[in-house]
Amino acid sequence: MKIYTKQGDRGMSVLLDGRRVPKNHPRLKVYGTLDELNCHLGLAVVDCHHVKLKSQIRKLQRRVFVLGSDLAMPLHSPQTRRIRRIRAADVAALERQIDHATAQLMPLKRFIIPGGGLTAAHLHVARTVCRRAERHLVALMQDPSDPVGDQPLIFVNRLGDLLFVLARLANKLDQIADVEWNL
Repeated sequence: MKIYTKQGDRGMSVLLDGRRVPKNHPRLKVYGTLDELNCHLGLAVVDCHHVKLKSQIRKLQRRVFVLGSDLAMPLHSPQTRRIRRIRAADVAALERQIDHATAQLMPLKRFIIPGGGLTAAHLHVARTVCRRAERHLVALMQDPSDPVGDQPLIFVNRLGDLLFVLARLANKLDQIADVEWNL
């Protein structure tokens, strides 16, 4: 398989159902941003020295990839069974992870400035990229002719929350204090 197809030479890309769309199509903005998010998660994995946290981040990378393929396949495509969709169970799994990580942390009393250790910093960058993907997804969802369902947005929203909590957990595991915001 060649890495280049020359399909993009005219500013077009192909969705998983074969439909051609411009490279600036809202779907491509969302799953391109999710690809960027996955790269930042990869950086967090490279730096992380904690086996359980590293494993958790790798699993998140796989889920983000699932979400990208979900969004690359239009919801009502006849070929929709070819891919796995994000489901309520995926959101529930994120919520359990948020609760588990939060239980290990001191309650927040101030806003946190991104930073601390390198793993935490990578996770904070991933969180902000996740929030950008969320904004692109909301824009995509405003087009009723191209539905994506409700679960992707809920998943991305929870993922942003989880990445914040995991950044704090990474600092705790690295024995580095969160950077608190002060006037």
